[in-house]
Amino acid sequence: MSLPLPALRTFVEVGQRGSIKAAAEALHVTSGAVSQQIRLLEDRLGMALFTRERQGLRLTEAGAGVHPSLLEAFAQIDKAVDTLEAFKGRQTLTVSTVATFAASWLVPRLGRFSQRHPQIEVRVEATSALMDMRRDRVDVALRHGLGNYPGLEVTRLMAPVLVPVACPDLVAHSHAIREPEDCLNYPLLHDSDRVDWPLWFAAHGAAKDPRAQRGTAFEDDYLLIRAAAACQGLALVPQEYAREEIAAGRLVQVLDKPWPARFAYYLVTLPGAMQRPEVRAFAEWIKEEAQDANAGQ
Repeated sequence: MSLPLPALRTFVEVGQRGSIKAAAEALHVTSGAVSQQIRLLEDRLGMALFTRERQGLRLTEAGAGVHPSLLEAFAQIDKAVDTLEAFKGRQTLTVSTVATFAASWLVPRLGRFSQRHPQIEVRVEATSALMDMRRDRVDVALRHGLGNYPGLEVTRLMAPVLVPVACPDLVAHSHAIREPEDCLNYPLLHDSDRVDWPLWFAAHGAAKDPRAQRGTAFEDDYLLIRAAAACQGLALVPQEYAREEIAAGRLVQVLDKPWPARFAYYLVTLPGAMQRPEVRAFAEWIKEEAQDANAGQ
């Protein structure tokens, strides 16, 4: 037998409150509508569910036998509806970036975005691999490069300042480093392009030297920093990334010769993505953070 859900809901409310008037107030309907639903249910079942008394309504034996189960069932339904309502109000944003930038720059600041926009849940994917934003369902990509991303909307955020660093033990009892050329007396650690050291030497007036392009290369800045901390050589790394390692004593800046990298960090989105409020909110926030970081360099 199929019983109407509104009638069952009305039965639960009346049974819980013992009053047609109280049930009507809880359901935001008239007392007449409540009475009609109870009559409909009793007619369909062919039995009385309530005994009418002067003080109100009392469940019959049959009504009392099913009321607890129905009360629990509607409580579960209400909980499920609340979950759906909460899900409807929640916004999820997938952000893709390289691991070093995520760990050293983005994640420490992300709490400020969550405080400003608690309804937006951010999912950070740390990868250096090229990705298809539409296929991989990425809402925002933070990429390090020259800003050439065909078919996508690109906003320049900031260019990192590179500083030469090494582990303290490597430089403590060896060749003194007073000028950029002195770095050539040590193994040099490179990024995958092997361009930063030669450009850094040139920017500081050092003569060309083939040793500037020799040494181990690493795909990711995180690995580059780890190799420098392991005393494998000197590394040119973004100042922001090295700050924590320097503060902890795992690295030292060997020369006060910062240099702006030719590569920059960019905010990359699909065309039209800024029309979505969560993407626009994240873009506005990260541009503010990048501007503050640039001002602090």
